[in-house]
Amino acid sequence: MSNAYSPLLNELIQALQCLPGVGAKSAQRMAFHLLDRDREGARRLSGTLDSAVRRIRHCDSCRMLTEDAICRFCSSAQRDGSQICVLETPADLLAIESSGAYRGRYFVLMGHLSPIDGIGPSELGLDLLEQRLAEGGVTEVVVATSVTIEGDATAHLIATLARKHGVNASRIAYGVPVGGELEYIDSGTLSRALNGRRQIETPPEEVGL
Repeated sequence: MSNAYSPLLNELIQALQCLPGVGAKSAQRMAFHLLDRDREGARRLSGTLDSAVRRIRHCDSCRMLTEDAICRFCSSAQRDGSQICVLETPADLLAIESSGAYRGRYFVLMGHLSPIDGIGPSELGLDLLEQRLAEGGVTEVVVATSVTIEGDATAHLIATLARKHGVNASRIAYGVPVGGELEYIDSGTLSRALNGRRQIETPPEEVGL
């Protein structure tokens, strides 16, 4: 960072780089814009960010981000409780929801299996998912993980978990390209993918895992 900047300006530019895809140059432009052209916007951003960090939490049932103990998707009586759609991120949930093709409940993993990064079943909250399956009432788990190596491994583990509790597991596939991230897929494609989902087959010997 340039020595021409004051210590506080340097700190602001460095702090902005915590955002995904934001490097030193982008952070510098953001800092200059907020300080030079939109100080009111900067104050609003600061206040909202502080409030969000303090108040937003994970839903106790599905792990979606929310201010309440139970999010609106889990508390709605209009949702089909016999289906649980398992996704990697909150952005994926909103993408599925915008398709209008799904009216069940959700479970957000907040990631995918990645042993090299230390992300295993416990980090994905699969113990909570298993608890929901064990309670009964769920007949289908719709796996909507990304079509990647990590997403495939995660889907396989979830299907094994579902089968252990006598629950069918299907996975959206039709129209979703290999390597595709759900949040970048258009709603029409997602709608077709949900309607064309297929059952996930798991070897019987893995059910006890």
